[in-house]
Amino acid sequence: MMAFDRYVAICNPLRYPIIMSKVVYALMACVSWFSGGINSIVQISLAMRLPFCGNNIINHFLCEILAVLKLACADISLNIVTLSVSNMAFLVFPLLIIFFSYMFILCTILQMNSATGRRKAFSTCSAHLPVVIVFYGTIFFIYAKPKSQVLFGKSSSQASEGLFSMFYGVVTPMLNPIIYSLRNKDVKAAMKYLFCRKTGNRT
Repeated sequence: MMAFDRYVAICNPLRYPIIMSKVVYALMACVSWFSGGINSIVQISLAMRLPFCGNNIINHFLCEILAVLKLACADISLNIVTLSVSNMAFLVFPLLIIFFSYMFILCTILQMNSATGRRKAFSTCSAHLPVVIVFYGTIFFIYAKPKSQVLFGKSSSQASEGLFSMFYGVVTPMLNPIIYSLRNKDVKAAMKYLFCRKTGNRT
């Protein structure tokens, strides 16, 4: 959604207020929440049907669906298939949209004659890209694995999975307000004022 927003802002700046209206923002947010909620309900309902007759300790920081499925003592092929479909819908498809959005954005930026315009356009995208890289990089590490690695991960692999899930589940949401707030002129001025005051007090 954010990649599309930046695509419209840079490639169609004059039509931005018309295309990205409040109704469109509300619709985009509702689609994101609704689709994510439906996916969670499907994954949870399928996992709840499984028998868990062995070890009931989840070797994970969070109650990740993969960590739960590893404890099941039944065939989880259906769960893996639904996870694969979910990966296509929520990982591959959004990444393709982001990739093509930024390809169009890059072409538009390169065609700009003004250096100030190019710098402003790059600044518009600079906050979004680090979040995308951290978020999707860590999720791909966990969910885009071969089936054998998903089911029979070793303890070291599980520890790294836990660490990576902390990144996309905790670190990325914490980084979001910091990254986007630092682009605000008032926040920048306040940070500069605090920094200058601290360095002034030290001297």
